[in-house]
Amino acid sequence: MTALNQLYPQPLWQWFETICSIPHPSKHEQMLSQYIQDWVSERGFEFVEDHVGNLIIKKPATAGMEDRKTVCIQAHLDMVPQKNNDKEHDFTKDPIQAYVDGDWVKADGTTLGADNGIGMSSALAILGSTDIKHGPLEILLTIDEEAGMTGAFGLQAGVLEADILINTDSEQEGEIYMGCAGGVDAEIKVPMAWEGVESTQKAFKLEAKGLKGGHSGVNIHMGRGNANKLLARFLFGHADELALELASFTGGSLRNAIPREADIVFTVPAEKIELLNQRVDQFDGIVRAELAIADPSTSFTLTEVTTPERVMAEDTQNDFIALLNAAPNGVIRMSDDVAGVVETSLNVGVITTEDECVNVLCLIRSLIDSGRSEVEGMLTALAQLGGAEVEFSGAYPGWKPDNSSAVMALVNETYHDIYKREPDIMVIHAGLECGLFKKPYPEMDMVSIGPTIRYPHGPDEKVLIETVGQYWELLLAVLERIPAKN
Repeated sequence: MTALNQLYPQPLWQWFETICSIPHPSKHEQMLSQYIQDWVSERGFEFVEDHVGNLIIKKPATAGMEDRKTVCIQAHLDMVPQKNNDKEHDFTKDPIQAYVDGDWVKADGTTLGADNGIGMSSALAILGSTDIKHGPLEILLTIDEEAGMTGAFGLQAGVLEADILINTDSEQEGEIYMGCAGGVDAEIKVPMAWEGVESTQKAFKLEAKGLKGGHSGVNIHMGRGNANKLLARFLFGHADELALELASFTGGSLRNAIPREADIVFTVPAEKIELLNQRVDQFDGIVRAELAIADPSTSFTLTEVTTPERVMAEDTQNDFIALLNAAPNGVIRMSDDVAGVVETSLNVGVITTEDECVNVLCLIRSLIDSGRSEVEGMLTALAQLGGAEVEFSGAYPGWKPDNSSAVMALVNETYHDIYKREPDIMVIHAGLECGLFKKPYPEMDMVSIGPTIRYPHGPDEKVLIETVGQYWELLLAVLERIPAKN
């Protein structure tokens, strides 16, 4: 097998191999951050760890380029921790098992962390280089991008001196990003009342699994199944006829990942078991037919389990099932301004059952504030109808496109000169940190580029090797062409 550190460009892949070996899921980036701090200290670079944990590293210009505008190359330290159910892996302790598979680099049963490990690797490889031409450089590595953008929210004015910021968190070679969606978390709390289980009841677990999942911004328009919504649909259609009593609903793991797996534990009367098996088989067939193209490996597994100590009271259960089944999910509206781009979406991401309530955590994304407000209103009305509460938190702004951006024009021209074709100038529905950076640095000119990464935020994540080299060449050429300060 080809070793990662032998791929082109070698300095970048060597760093990526190192990053994979150091656990760095969201909220647990300190081990990787400390490794980088030790590395830059040994080489005498000026750096600071700010009050929230972001790293800012400075490198002087190469000889003859001291008069150029200062560029900040930006990436985030954390990765999304997702794994297949049958994979034993502790993201806080175990390394990512990355490997080459043909034209791609993948991971064994887990997310790869190419989002944003490739971008971070490129920044660190440039930092360590002695033969790459560039003006004054700053490297900004933020924390907790995937789970709350804590680092971007915490970045303060005056820390950076750069005139230009190159974000490395895009995921399609040949596309230059000049704008992105904003978002807000929504947590719906459905109050619970409980009752005991009758001795005649039999307990079962129904699992939805095998779905692709994926990034709730990048992949939301692809029609993939949402495991939470699929089980809600089953319950709404069959709970009454089965005299089903629900004990728990668990699904998804991240609000910004389309849920790949979910399960419900419930009881039914013994005389309903045959009908339950029939309904599960029928539902499995219906969903498989519907998702034969978008999510062909979707399956539903029914197993008998130990009888739970309690189940939901009838009124509570009915309210919860109705609310979850009625909750909007997926694309709400496509953009009129940017063809082919989602304007507003909702991901019903994580469901957990607790003593006092069932929590439903969603992520609203929108290119426009009014679109976000519209979906907030939908969920508020739904909560009111269902006797639930909803809280909105962690709102972050979108990155408004700037058609007059000089750095976008420079990247566009450079790409054309290298590859003799026009790149696509894009707005992405995913959230990039650039919108948040605009608050402390409103005059900073920003652009986002990256290699081709497929299925981020899920265990099928992979990065196309050839495009890493293309991204690297573009980045280096842009750095060499950065103009002088006025």
